[in-house]
Formats: sequence, structure tokens, C-alpha cells
Amino acid sequence: MDPGIYHALAQQGDYDPNRQQQHQQQQQPPPGQPPQGYYQHGAPPQPGYGHPPQGYQPPAAGPYGGPAAAAPTSGTPSQFSNPYAPPAQYGGPQQPQDYQQQQVAGLTDQMGGMGLTDGSMGGVGATPGTVSRIAKKKHRHAFHEIDQAPALAPAAPGMPPPQAPFSPGAQPYGGQPGPYGPGAPQQYTPAYQPHQHQYQQPSSQFPVPANPPFVPAHPPASQAQYNASTSGRPGSSGGQVDVNSIPSIPQARDQAQAHYNTNPYPTLAQYSPPPTTTDYAVLDQGNVSPKFARLTMYTLPATSDILASTSLPLGWVLQPLAKQRPDEAPIPVLDFGDAGPPRCRRCRAYINPFMTFIQGGGKFVCNMCSFPNDVPAEYFSPVDMTGRRLDREQRPELMRGAVEFVVPKEYWARPLEKGETVEDRALRWLFLVDVTMEACKRGGLAAVVAGIKKAIYGDLPEGEEPVEGSDSQRLPKGTKIGIVTYDKDIHFYNLNASLDQAQMMVMPDLEDPFVPLSTGLFVDPYESRSVIEPLLDSLPKLFTQIKNPEPALLPTLYAVLDAMEKTGGKIICSLSTLPTWGPGRLHLREDTRILGTEKEKVLFTTEHQSWRKLATKMVDAGVGIDFFLTTHAYIDSATLGYVSSTTGGEVFLYNNFIAERDSSRVSDDIVHDVHRETGYQALLKVRCSNGLQVSAYNGNFLQRTTLGDVEFGVIDADKTLSVSFSYDGKLDKKVDAHFQAALLYTARNGERRVRCLNVVAAVTDIGKEVLRFVDQDAVVALMAKEAASKMVDRPLKEIRTYLTEKTVEILASYRKNFSGPSPPSQLILPDALKEFALFTLCLLKNRALRTGPMSSDLRTQAMRNLKAMPLGDLSRYLYPVIIPIHNLSERHGFPDESTGALSVPPTLRASFARIDEGGAYLFDNSQVCLLLLHARVSPNLLVDLFGEGYDALGKLDPYMSELPELDTQLNVQVRNLLRWLSERRGGRKVKLQLARQGMDGAEVEFAAGMVEDRGGEERAYVDWLVHVHRFVQLETKK
Repeated sequence: MDPGIYHALAQQGDYDPNRQQQHQQQQQPPPGQPPQGYYQHGAPPQPGYGHPPQGYQPPAAGPYGGPAAAAPTSGTPSQFSNPYAPPAQYGGPQQPQDYQQQQVAGLTDQMGGMGLTDGSMGGVGATPGTVSRIAKKKHRHAFHEIDQAPALAPAAPGMPPPQAPFSPGAQPYGGQPGPYGPGAPQQYTPAYQPHQHQYQQPSSQFPVPANPPFVPAHPPASQAQYNASTSGRPGSSGGQVDVNSIPSIPQARDQAQAHYNTNPYPTLAQYSPPPTTTDYAVLDQGNVSPKFARLTMYTLPATSDILASTSLPLGWVLQPLAKQRPDEAPIPVLDFGDAGPPRCRRCRAYINPFMTFIQGGGKFVCNMCSFPNDVPAEYFSPVDMTGRRLDREQRPELMRGAVEFVVPKEYWARPLEKGETVEDRALRWLFLVDVTMEACKRGGLAAVVAGIKKAIYGDLPEGEEPVEGSDSQRLPKGTKIGIVTYDKDIHFYNLNASLDQAQMMVMPDLEDPFVPLSTGLFVDPYESRSVIEPLLDSLPKLFTQIKNPEPALLPTLYAVLDAMEKTGGKIICSLSTLPTWGPGRLHLREDTRILGTEKEKVLFTTEHQSWRKLATKMVDAGVGIDFFLTTHAYIDSATLGYVSSTTGGEVFLYNNFIAERDSSRVSDDIVHDVHRETGYQALLKVRCSNGLQVSAYNGNFLQRTTLGDVEFGVIDADKTLSVSFSYDGKLDKKVDAHFQAALLYTARNGERRVRCLNVVAAVTDIGKEVLRFVDQDAVVALMAKEAASKMVDRPLKEIRTYLTEKTVEILASYRKNFSGPSPPSQLILPDALKEFALFTLCLLKNRALRTGPMSSDLRTQAMRNLKAMPLGDLSRYLYPVIIPIHNLSERHGFPDESTGALSVPPTLRASFARIDEGGAYLFDNSQVCLLLLHARVSPNLLVDLFGEGYDALGKLDPYMSELPELDTQLNVQVRNLLRWLSERRGGRKVKLQLARQGMDGAEVEFAAGMVEDRGGEERAYVDWLVHVHRFVQLETKK
């Protein structure tokens, strides 16, 4: 990432918070000359990442005191003056009299002297059965202090060793020769383990319950006491569990990010991939980047019995079109002409880096099925004495784990007609806009129209032609768009560039609708701009006078499908109210009496056959649909979501839509939807080594038969799916196991391609070796997708029981089979799965699976999120990112001079015990970003963040979604942190939502994200470990 994207603090009166610095151009090695009859499509060099922009200087000392001192080696962090000291008349925060002496009731007895250890034996404390004491409490200012972030400890045993300073922008990752050619990088040998430093947490707590809706029936005196009684407290002493010593997800994330800020990830490294929330550069060495595909384990057991002894699932989580960093080498696109790429004649696997050549290069042996194939004459190359082709380094398909092949004509969904070009097959977009009375009155129509204009034209001045290949060319050449509106009638528009204004044609026949236009429905958006923009601007005013309250959605979808049946494409559909008009009308089927019961599962899917048939027809035509639901009441997200998920689309639900707060979010989501990498008419095939077979797929797609290939109307960069494997034989431990995913799809520019993702894994007959290289995030994602898929036909109670039992089985299997002798009171956690139990608890507390009554729209939306959202978003969705902004040091929120990465303060654990009185926090769970402001937050902080005149919470606009651009250090820092969060979301712009203590409903969302605390019937983190440990003890005694 280029540090120039972040705002810089004004220097010498030259402040411009939005200025963009010039990207440093990365240097790529010249590609080798390919053999005749073979050419490579390549993208131009991408801007570099990691270097500060030219002329960049670290921010000058601001009004908040001098720069932070170097991190001390021991004791409490150094401090400097607090710019947000509260007025003297406020006095210090009052703690309950019994707070300091409060103990975790009965927790010592529950734990039974349990020690929390890693997989290497020995407790955290000095002796088994005890826990370590943390340092004495720090001196506190009246409200809060500005702490220096603790320095990361040197590389712990197992962490990849520190290397020379690494500048990610200096070279493209993946552009270097791989492990089989000269210049291959040295491989890391140790297994991944996080650093072992501890993070000193602040000791002040919330003084009062944050909000009545989420307080238990008989609350204690304060929210802090409630959390302390269930979760333990930082700084607790003997007899209590030290929560600083149990596994921490934020600490693991921060440590991994600190390492990968200066080091790339080589894909053949002998340690597990980085956490999915990490921003890292990838060096493709023949194994695919973990951004595209992750195995649950990178050392496979040779037999099913060994796998059963670990209780771990064997699976593969795929995100085939995942977004890359700008400084990574793009995926090469290779064209082998009409012959197509070389493939195995038996299993049809595509050529890849792990196929071997024999008989002087005349044959290649398939790495999947071991079948020897003849090498085509045009692909022949001599081999050296080691059996390696002499042209290997000039062949990306033999060096890279991810490549794309342009496929021959027989693989096209529809052959090119006479006179038709590839550009004519570019992706078509149809914007289907709800113009009912509800959409007009509540502002949903205006928000959608603004998003369409922004997605198509952006900041391109009217009358200017976009420059091909530049930012002004926001859509690929050849892209065509259409606009259709609907209420109880269907309105088609002729957008031909020769017209003075758009022509509306109304289709009132809903029983048998048809398209009344032969031409002019789909047009070039730039040629017809003079027609399209006035139409979009006029829609809110035009339909405000008509006031049709009920939309006829199903007939409209059948009509537009008829218009796209021969071409395929993508539909973006807005909807503001339940479609209760015409054929296929929906009705209110949510019965509050069955919410939270075993019968609730009928609300998570649809039994309406007309909607089911529509979804199948859309996939057949290569059409997908995304819904933008700007609703304030029940809208049957289950039925609508069935159509979008089956076609590979997505539902964007804006529950309780408020135009002043949510309009910009809707617009930005439409922009992201249109401009993310998208393909259509897609089919996925997964192949694996002999001895393994595919047992299940989970995700959003159409699968016509059990274990058949999965089909998508559309697929985009944010979609994931999981593949589970089972044994149908035995793997040879002397031979690696191989996996290949082939996605056949039509790219945005109309070119028909197949994207191949290749992964290799070692094979062993030693179970303990399997556990060394487990990918925790992949295991959690696989279990989450399986659980979400079961929601439509199994009760929630059964699914929750399954997740709990699976967690116990995995930890008990490790304890019983691989950890060696240890005291029964100790809970032994595998190194690679230290946070696994916490992730399972987060999954149980997620909106999709938590107990109690809940709107079926919200639960269904959460279910589909678990099934298809990107892996990084899923991790944050389960365990949110919480960043304190009231105690930022001067270096936080600005790019680091040595790495170019933004300096981010240590993130906090999701517990109210970590919340300072008078604090301010950013909370991001990948779906919503909250700004929590404590009731006693400093007025100085509010002024610096929001501007003069905003020195009290009551003066803030409750519908604010963006920070104003001010010339204050805190404002610039927080805006940079928001930009950083947007980049973590794959480029989706973060919109703020205020959560002022005791004032905003969003505070309930914040409280629900405190997953380490007890909530309702759900256990706190420590109690959960106690619960799991009890069952582990029972299992090990069997």
C-alpha cells in the first residue's frame, strides 16, 4: 500500500489533508522471451508500496506534547502530558468501594487449579496450577493517559527470523524466480509462533451500565463489575485467572502485522500463512497465495485414521478472485491459441509447477493422478540433468501458483457470432431501481441514484471522454449498462445516444411481461452520458408524484432476465419494502412465536417455487443479482437472499435505513460493487491427489447434483467458498499431496478464461506433525460455513452443540494423543490453535447462531455473511477490531518512515474491562464501524476531532457518517486510521456511526461485539475455557 493515500499533517501553513503523493514506481525484472506460438498478457507495472512519498517528513510536534519516548525495557510505559485533561470541577472517576477487592466468585474452584499453557508443557505461572501476576497498576491521570505502545519483543522461537529491512515497494512479489529456478529465495524453516510479550492494559473501567437494553435482569453496581465477575480483571492477583495470560486474538494480529510490515510471505515457507486480517506481500513460489486459497493443514496425514486422531477437518477455503496488493505481480494471463493449455488426458488437470517432465522432456507426469502424458510438439523444451525444462523461468505456468489461461472457443458459454468481438462480450450491468412511494419518501431512491452516477462517472467532468487505462476509465471498454425502474408497473428506458432525452416505455402486463425495446436498452455509458445523467437526476422528482406503494418484483426480474438471457451480466436491484404486488408476491411470514424455537429454521430459506425457478434460470443464463435493501421493516431477506446467493450475488441490508445517515454508505457500496473484480458465466472444478476426494462444498452458488461442479451466475473478488475432503485411499508419505481449483469464467472485458490455483502439501504418518502446520483461520472459516449451511434444515440448538463438541474433540484429541504427560488441571492448547476456542465462542455469539429471539431478516443476513464473506472480513466479523483514539501518540496514524505502513496503536481485547472512562474508540466488525464516545469524554478531544463548537456529545450530529477535514493532529490521525480500516476491507469505504454512551442505539451493537464478556445466556471467555476444559478432562479419561 502506498503511504501517499494517507493524509499528512499541515506543515508551515501548507495543510492539505487530501493531497496525494506520487507513487514510487516498482521495478520489475524483464520477462523472459516466450517460445513461439505463445504470448502473455500482462498488466502495466503497479505503484509501489512501502516507501514514504517524495518530500514526506514526519509530523511536527503538535499541540499534544512532544513525541513519545522510546519504549522502556521494563516497568510501566513512559508518559507525556495529556492534552485532554478534563476540567478540574469534574473530579476523578469514582470507583465502587468494593471494586478493588472484588474477586471472581467461585472461579478458582471452577478452574480446579487449572493452568493455561501452550502445547509445550508447563503452565503460565511459575508452577503448574498457578498463574503469573502482572506488573503493579500504573499511575492514572484523572480520566485517562496517553500511553506509549509497548515495543515488540525480539522474534520468539518459531517466528520467522528477523531479516534485513524489507521495502515492499522495491520489487514485485511473484516476479522473482521460484523455488525451482536460479535465484530462489531461501526457505524459512521454523514453524510459526507468535511473540511472547505481554500488553499492559489500562485498569480503569466503565463506571455505569452502558445501556439498559443489554444489561442483565439483576445487574451489579456497574458494567465493569459485571464483566469482572464473569471475565476476570486485568491486574488480578492470586486466586483469579489473569486474562492477560490467556490467548489473545488482538495480540496475535498485532504481532503478525508488525512482522509482515517488513517481511513478505514466501508461499513455500515451512510455517503457516499469516492471519487473514494481516496486510502482507506475497512471494509466489509455485504455491498459490493464501489470499486466494487456504488449506486447513499444510501437512496432511497419510491415512484417515491419523486424521481422525486429530479430529481436525480437512478442507480448502477459496477466494478465487481475491484482491491483490498493488505492488504484487499481477496474475499472468496466458494464451496458448486454439490448442489450449497442456492438460492431463486422464484427470484433466491443467499444467502447473508440480508436474514433472521425463524422457528428455517428451512426456510430463501429472501430479494429481501420476499419469504420463505426451508433451505437445509446440510445447516441447529440452530438460537439464535434473529433469527441469530449460525454459522453465520463462514459463509462468511452471513458476506461479496462480495463473489464468485464455480458453479455446469450445469452452465459451456461447460462441462468438459473425462480426462479434471479445469486447462485445464485456460484462453488462442492469440497474433495477425501486421507485415506490416508500423508496421516494425515505430517501432510498436518491441514495441509489447517487451511487449509480458515482459508480459510472465518478469525478469525470461532463463532456470529457475517459482516457483508456486511466482512473477516468472506470468501466472496461465495451461495457454496456441499462436502467429499469419498477413499482406496480415496469418502466424500460431507451438510452440511445442519438436521443435528446431518455424515452420511457411502461409494461403494465405482469402475467406475461416482455421487453418492449430491441435497441437502446443497453448502451455505452460514456457515449450516452448526456441521456443517462439527466434521467438519473429526474427519477426522485418524477416518482414522488406517482406514489405507488407496492412493488411487483418477481415479474420485473423475469422481464429483465429475458433481456439478458443471451448475453449474461449482473443486476443491481434496490428495494425498500416487501414486494407484495403481482405474481410471486411475498407476504409477512415471520411469526414471533417461533423465533428462537426449533421451527425457526423455516424462516431462513424460501419454499416459493417461482423464486427458486428464477434463481436457476439466472444461473443458466450467466446472470447474477445483488440486492440493496433500504428497509425499516420486515422484507423477507430469506427469499431475496436465496436468489442472490444461488446466482453468486450478495445482499446489502441497511436495516432501519435513515437517509441522512446511510445514503452515503449505500452510494459507496454500489461503487465498490461495480468496480471490484467480477466475472460471470462461471463454473468451478476442484481436483486433488489420488487417495483424496471432494466430500462437500459450502458457499453461495448453484450445485445441481451432490458433489457436482458448482456454478455461478456471477462471482466477484469478495466471494469465498469452502471445499471439504475425505479419504478414499491412502496417501504416500514420500509424495506430496496436490490440489488444483480451476475457475472457468468470463472476465469483465469479455475474455473467456480459466483461473488455476495450485497448492502442494506435505504428507506424514506422524499426527503431531499435522498439528504443527494447521491454519487456524481456515479451520474456523470451514466450520463457520458448515454451520451456516446447516441452518436451513437443522435447529440452532443442534448446530451450537455441534460446534461446542467439535471444539472439545479437537482439544481433547491433542491432549490425549500428542501433548505428552501433564497435570490433569492444565488446559493444553496446540501452538497453531491457541485462539481457536475463543473463535468458536465468537461464532456461538454471532448474530447467526446466538440464542434468543431475533428478526429472521437479521439472522438470515448473518448466515449468508458466514457462508460467503472474505476471510479477513469473517475474522473481524467474529472478533472485531477495537482501536483507542484518545491516547494516540504522535507517531500513530501516520506512515512509518522505514516501512511505509501506517503506524496503528495496539488493538484492544473485546471486553468492557478494557474500556477507559472518558475514552474514545473505533470499533470495526467489517460490517459497521462505530465511534464509541464515553459519556465523560474530554471536551478538548471532541473539539479536536469534530471542530470548534462541538465540545459536548449532545452537540454532535447523530447521523454523522464521516469526520470533517480539520487541521488538527487528532483529526488527521483518525481519518488515516479510517482509511486503513477501509483498505483492510478490500477497499470498501468505511462509514462511521456514532455510539455515544447512553444516547445512541449503536451502543447496543458495540456491546454485542464485546465477545469476551458474558452476554445473556452466553459465557464469558474465561468461563468458556472452564467449560471446555471440563469436557476435555472427561474425554481424556475415556
